[in-house]
Amino acid sequence: MAIFGSFWDDFKYAIRTGNMVTRLITINFAVFILVNVTYLVTWVVLGLDKDLMVGVYTKGLNWFCMPGDWRTLLWQPWSMVTSIFLHEEIRHFLFNIMGLYLFGNIVSDLIGDRKVLPIYLLGGLAGNIIYLISAQFLPYIGSHALGASGAIMALGGAALIIAPEYRVALLMLGEIKLKYIVFVMLLLDMVGIADQTNTGGHAAHLGGFIMGCIIIYQLHEGKDWSIPINNAFDKLMRWFSREKRRQPAPKKKKQPAFRTTMGGAQGHAVSDHIDLTFQERLDAILDKIKQNGYENLTQEEKDFLFNASKK
Repeated sequence: MAIFGSFWDDFKYAIRTGNMVTRLITINFAVFILVNVTYLVTWVVLGLDKDLMVGVYTKGLNWFCMPGDWRTLLWQPWSMVTSIFLHEEIRHFLFNIMGLYLFGNIVSDLIGDRKVLPIYLLGGLAGNIIYLISAQFLPYIGSHALGASGAIMALGGAALIIAPEYRVALLMLGEIKLKYIVFVMLLLDMVGIADQTNTGGHAAHLGGFIMGCIIIYQLHEGKDWSIPINNAFDKLMRWFSREKRRQPAPKKKKQPAFRTTMGGAQGHAVSDHIDLTFQERLDAILDKIKQNGYENLTQEEKDFLFNASKK
């Protein structure tokens, strides 16, 4: 069980200290593992009856997927959000994670880490809305949708508007301008709609892309759509922090002071004082990251955190 505790500690550390791209990748990865472990458990428990196993697993998964039927959505409104963190197939997951890493870091580096989550969420929601609308008119939609593709395309659209000439080094292809990467992705989506293959998914991608472009254009006009989302997220984090502080702290056993005698003078061990100061400073920096984001740390604080991660 110790190894699972180690995984959990690493997950919490990535959420606490990573930038928003790292946090989103970590959450998507954790959900992907959870989905596939659930499938494995269902297969072990109900594997004797494959139809029953698939039916139980699919019914449970659909509870968190975006439905194409608006009446179903009324009974599971949370699926508008949960579906954009949900992946089932490894290829779908890896493709989206690579897009999140690429476009998310470009957005984070050029306009700030606190723009990543709002663009991701708004793009995912826009993609789901377009999927729902297209499900009423287009063929080959599918009853449910899942995946972060709409959110990724929103980050791609944002990155395209911000820096279309940005060069990206791709394996075996060398450096390619960002605008050509996004153009190829858009072309594949339009071809997919024309070929009537996963029509709803490709329509959702286009919806997310359009939302990402709109967000950046609005930002140029002085309207920052990220502010209310970040404010809500900050309030949520502060609420969790207060709840954690309300829990009574475990009583620590008082350690006897280590004393040395040198030339008749007595003193406490210096290492005890140094460790306590180090931990207090680390906690203060982590609290600052939670409240204001990693990008608001001073260079000295970033260096301290980097050195602390090596210990």
